[in-house]
Parts: sequence; structure tokens; C-alpha cells
Amino acid sequence: MISAHSNKLLAQLVVAIVTLAVLSKAVSGHEPVGRKVQSSTALLNVKAPDFVLLDQDGKSFDSAKLRGKVVALNFIYTTCTDVCPLFTANFAQIQRTLNERGDNVFFVSITTDPEIDSPRVLKSYAQRYGADFRNWAFLTGTEAQLKPVWSALGIRVIKKGRGLVQHTSLTTLLDREGIRRFNHFGEKWQAKDVLKDLVSLLNEKPNHRP
Repeated sequence: MISAHSNKLLAQLVVAIVTLAVLSKAVSGHEPVGRKVQSSTALLNVKAPDFVLLDQDGKSFDSAKLRGKVVALNFIYTTCTDVCPLFTANFAQIQRTLNERGDNVFFVSITTDPEIDSPRVLKSYAQRYGADFRNWAFLTGTEAQLKPVWSALGIRVIKKGRGLVQHTSLTTLLDREGIRRFNHFGEKWQAKDVLKDLVSLLNEKPNHRP
């Protein structure tokens, strides 16, 4: 028979497992993307929104400068401890590969936590990953400036506390005309897959889409 002591230990174990599951969900910085998001605000073959934000040097960054370039764009925040570091490391790997080939791709990482992610903080974060600022901008701004960009690109942002943000995980690729052509949702995409899509965009003739 199971002793009272064993029953107590079993009950404590169950409580611990449930508590860990709840905490894990609570601290997760990213949310799965449902069909509604994928089919509405994250549409493909539509023009990406225009915006003006601040880059890692505190200088104005106008998205109009991206025209004529293939663009890889994602959303991160610097205090994220789960998948943002992976996203940034993957972008760094892809950037090195394409820069060695001399390809004309521009990378953009937009913060989802402007409270903490000042230009200085973003620059320090980017340098840890060896980002080449010649064709990679880390952007921030006021929440009022960022909200329209998040919304237009289908990014849901929920502030959980200082330095803790839940947001949709999306990497989107734009062609030379600023049209959204590929979306990579979640954290399971691999650098080789995004690289393949970028190369396909680079190989397209200007002003020509299938």
C-alpha cells in the first residue's frame, strides 16, 4: 500500500509540475500564430508599411531607403531570453553568408520593447552578435511610433512587465518593390530556409513577380 508520506510527496510533485507549466507559459516571450493572424494581418503579396523610426545610432531611419533592396525583417527585444537570441543569431549567419557573396540584402530588426530598447541598448545587443550595420538596422522609437508598424505587419505585442514582452514571432521577407513575399512564423524556421527564400528574391528580375 502507498503510505501517507508517499501520497504527500506525490501531491507535492503534481503541484510542482503544474506550477512549472503555468510559469513557463507566463514567462514565454512569444505566442503561437493562429490562422486568423496568418490569413489577415500577415498577408503576402501586399506592400509593407512605410515607417520612420530610430536606428541603433539614434539616427532617423526611413523605410523608403529600402526600396530596390531585398529585405529580411523581424521583431525582437533585447531582454528576451528564449527565441530572440536565436532569431538574431540566424540573421547574423545569413548576413555573413550573403555579404560574402556581395548580395544586396538589407536586414531590419524592430524592437517590441521601446521602454528598454533605446538606440544605445540595441547597438550593444547587436554588437554581441557581430551584426554588420552597413546593411542591418536595429530600430526603436516611441510606443506610439511603433504600434502602427506592429499592427500593419501582424505583430501582437503584450507587455507583461518591465523587460518582459509577449509578441508574435514573425520573420517576413520583402522583394525589391517592398512587397511581402515570404513569412516565417514561430521559432522553428532555420537559417537555410530563409536564405533560400532570400536568394530566390535576389534572382528575380526587377519589377517582375510570378
